[in-house]
Amino acid sequence: MQEGEAGKNALLQALGERVRNLRASRGLTRRGLASAAEVSERHLANLEYGTGNVSILVLQQIAQALRCSMAELLGDVTTSSAEWLLLRELLEGRSEADLQRVRLAAGEILGTAPSGDPHRGTRIALIGLRGAGKSTLGRMLAEQLNVPFLELNQEIERVAGCSVREIYDLYGAGAYRRYERRALEEAVQIYSDVVIATPGGIVSDPATFNELLSHCTTVWLQAQPEEHMSRVVEQGDTRPMAANPEAMDDLRRILQGRAAFYSKADHLLDTSGKSLQQSFKQLKSLVVP
Repeated sequence: MQEGEAGKNALLQALGERVRNLRASRGLTRRGLASAAEVSERHLANLEYGTGNVSILVLQQIAQALRCSMAELLGDVTTSSAEWLLLRELLEGRSEADLQRVRLAAGEILGTAPSGDPHRGTRIALIGLRGAGKSTLGRMLAEQLNVPFLELNQEIERVAGCSVREIYDLYGAGAYRRYERRALEEAVQIYSDVVIATPGGIVSDPATFNELLSHCTTVWLQAQPEEHMSRVVEQGDTRPMAANPEAMDDLRRILQGRAAFYSKADHLLDTSGKSLQQSFKQLKSLVVP
């Protein structure tokens, strides 16, 4: 058996076991579940024994019949224990404001809350997409405050021993995120006073972004998508537009997808239509006592 086939079979067997366990916890016979889900009993039996590769739509029917989410059926981390399931039930359907309060309260209980780091106020981290002005404004702010300035991507390359492009090409996005987390953790340990320009995708890893929020005062440098793109091109990088005719649409989708995370920053600075000096003046007013 090839490695891919073995992995596929293991996945199907794990899925089948979860269906059996959920069915048992609901007190349903196989025939009863098959009837409720409107699938054949034989089809359900094949699924439970890990020999049937069912469609997404059939899984959805089974999840509805079991009164559970697709995530619970497929087995994400929030299904790994009774406590996880109870917590998820408490949080389901809550507003963003309620969820934020719970997250901050959990941080206090677990010792990861922003209030737990006395140097958080003197570590300034700028977040946002490429072209927001993180590097330029970050250097200006560090000079004004007379503190070190760090480009986190450069720290990632130092930790990895190769360029960001080589990390992606040789090891993939997962490895890059691990180096990113390590570089941030080292920066937090070494510097109590610093200005950090972060990569645009740092919000893609919740663990790393939690680390950033816990130990740094964060500022989201925001701009209109067109300004982001024009600034990148002005810096001499024409690859985004040259290689992809849908680059602007992609950029808008990325910004839309990350906005909910960027908005968790302590401060928002919209640099659209502002001169460099105007943006810098506003940045200082946000972070300089």
